[in-house]
Amino acid sequence: MEKRQSDSPANFVDSTVVPGDLVLDLSSMTNQTIKLGGGLRQDCDAISAMKAGTFRFTKPNKYWVESSQKRYVPCVEDTVLGIVVDSKADNFLIDIKGSALAFLPVLAFEGGTRRNIPKFEVGTLLYLRVVKANFGMNPELSCIDASGKASEFGPLRDGYMFETSTGLSRRLLSLPTCPVLEALGKKFSFEIAVGLNGRVWVNAASPDTTVLVANAIMNSESLSEAQQIIMVENLLKSIE
Repeated sequence: MEKRQSDSPANFVDSTVVPGDLVLDLSSMTNQTIKLGGGLRQDCDAISAMKAGTFRFTKPNKYWVESSQKRYVPCVEDTVLGIVVDSKADNFLIDIKGSALAFLPVLAFEGGTRRNIPKFEVGTLLYLRVVKANFGMNPELSCIDASGKASEFGPLRDGYMFETSTGLSRRLLSLPTCPVLEALGKKFSFEIAVGLNGRVWVNAASPDTTVLVANAIMNSESLSEAQQIIMVENLLKSIE
C-alpha cells in the first residue's frame, strides 16, 4: 500500500488518515517536544498512523488519531472511568474497558501510606489517570495528578454511569465546549465526569434531570453541532 507523507504537521490535522500514513516528520520539527496519543507509532523520526480515523492536535503539543470504537486502547495521561473488580494486598484491579484489567497501586493516592490505604468495594466507580500503558503489560492507574494532588480524581458517588464510543468521549472533552453540554448547561445544573475510555458519569439534583442529561448525550453521538442544539430544545419542550 502506498504511504502518504506529510511535510508539515498541519497537513494532516483534522483530516482522515489510514494505517501506514506518515503524519509527522520529527526531523523537520527541531527544538519541539511532542506527545503521542493513541493510534500513532514512532519509527525513528517518522510518526505514522496505526488505525483509521481523524488526525487530531491539541495545544500545546499532543497528537493522536481519533476514531469511534467500543474497545479502549490505554494511553498515558488519559483520564478514565474505572470499575473496581478486585483488591489485592498492593493493588486494586480495575476494569477500564481495555483488553486487560488495569491495576491501581494502593499508594497511588494523595498522601497515600500503608497506614491509610483506601477501601473500595467491588463495583466502586473511580475517576483515574493512566500513568503507564506499555504493550503487553497491564496498564497502571493513579488517583493523583502529575503534581501529586488528588485534584478531581477519586471515587464518584451516586449519579449514573453509561457507556459511549471513545470518539464521543473525546468530543465531550473538546474545546470549545461540546454543543450538547453547552445547551444542557444553560438549563440544568449537573456534574459530569468523562473518561476517554468511553464512559460518562452524570449526577444532578433529581433522577429525572440525570436521566434527561444522559439521554441527550447518548443521542448526540451521530448528530451535527446544529442538530445537537435542536435535539436538546426538543427534549426541553417535551418536559414542559
